[in-house]
This record gives sequence, structure tokens and C-alpha cells, in this order.
Amino acid sequence: MPNQAVKPSRGAVPGFLRPGFLRKMRRDQRGASAVEFALTAPILFLVISGTLDMAQGYYVNTVLQGSLNAAGRNSSLQSAGTEAATLDAAVSKMIKYAMPKASVTFTRKSYSQFSSVGKPEDFTDTIDNDTYDPTECFVDMNGNETWDADMGTTGLGGANDVQVYKVSVSYKPMFGFGSYLGLPTNQKIQGTTILRNQPYSTQSTRTGVAVCP
Repeated sequence: MPNQAVKPSRGAVPGFLRPGFLRKMRRDQRGASAVEFALTAPILFLVISGTLDMAQGYYVNTVLQGSLNAAGRNSSLQSAGTEAATLDAAVSKMIKYAMPKASVTFTRKSYSQFSSVGKPEDFTDTIDNDTYDPTECFVDMNGNETWDADMGTTGLGGANDVQVYKVSVSYKPMFGFGSYLGLPTNQKIQGTTILRNQPYSTQSTRTGVAVCP
């Protein structure tokens, strides 16, 4: 019987050597969606969580400003002197309705006029460096016998005084998007309202006292 060449069986040929294998691989897209999702999912998650955190911050800020404006108007009334704690509690309640675990702090300062808001107490610049030094004389406007970069007096003030009411809110965002970028874990929002107290009596005169260390 003549010798015949033995053809290798089809199963014995490695798949990558079969004709058309590479062509089939180019057309085969099975599993491509899973790979694409695995690559884009982290970016998609960051975008969604960041958007939700920003929306949450906007909502908290809106609640803060609304409650602050209402409390500020009530703070200018004569009755505010005995109801300051109640007004603060109302603001805190509104904010914590939106963000239950938020930390809320309040500060009030009063001034005799709008032009004095945030201004430092006058001093004699003997060293001529445009900076107050402990050895220089100054005009004490708030009665604490210490030079202050802000001459405001802590509290509501009296009739016709200008009152600066500030509320600071610290809260932890829902997703903490900023922490992925190395930003602080807690977000802080501050609201401020400036109003003149109503003329429910005669405004007291604020007289500065010269102090020389």
C-alpha cells in the first residue's frame, strides 16, 4: 500500500494559526462593553458624586441665607436683646433640617455706623510701618483695653447701631468628592447679613478712649 501523508487533525492546529483567526478577532466584540464600563466607571462615579456634592452645598447655602436673612431682620428689633438665643436656635433648626449633622456657630458684632464695619481701631504709628505694634498708643473703641483689627463690639448693640450677624456651617458632604482630590473632608459655608437696628430709643454715643501701653 503506497505511503500517504498523514494530515494533522483540525483540532491539533493551534487556534491562532488557523486561517482567518485574526480577522475574526477584529470582528469579535464580545465583552467589549464590560471592558469599556470598567475603564469609564471610576470617572463616571467621580463626576456624579461631585455633582451631587455641589448640589448639596448649594442647597445648604440657600437654606442658610434664607434663615439668616429672617433672623437678621428679627435681630434688629428691640426684643432681640432677650431673644438672641431663640433666633440662633431657629436658624440652627432650619440648617439641621437640611443637614442633620452640621455644626453651626454664630457671631454678632455691632458698630456705630456702616463705615466702621470691619475697620481697625486707630493707633499712633510711631514706628511708621503701617502696622500696630504693642508699644504704640491706640483708641479703644470697644472697651476691652486691647487694640483690635476690628473695632466692633460683640453683641447686638443698641438702637440705630449697625449689626453684623454671621453664621458658619461645617458639614460632611454626602460623598466627600473633595477628599479624592486632597481637599478637607468637611465643607464650610459662611453667611453674613448687615442691618441697622431699629430706632427704638436714642442711640448711645460711642467714645473712644486713648490707651498708651
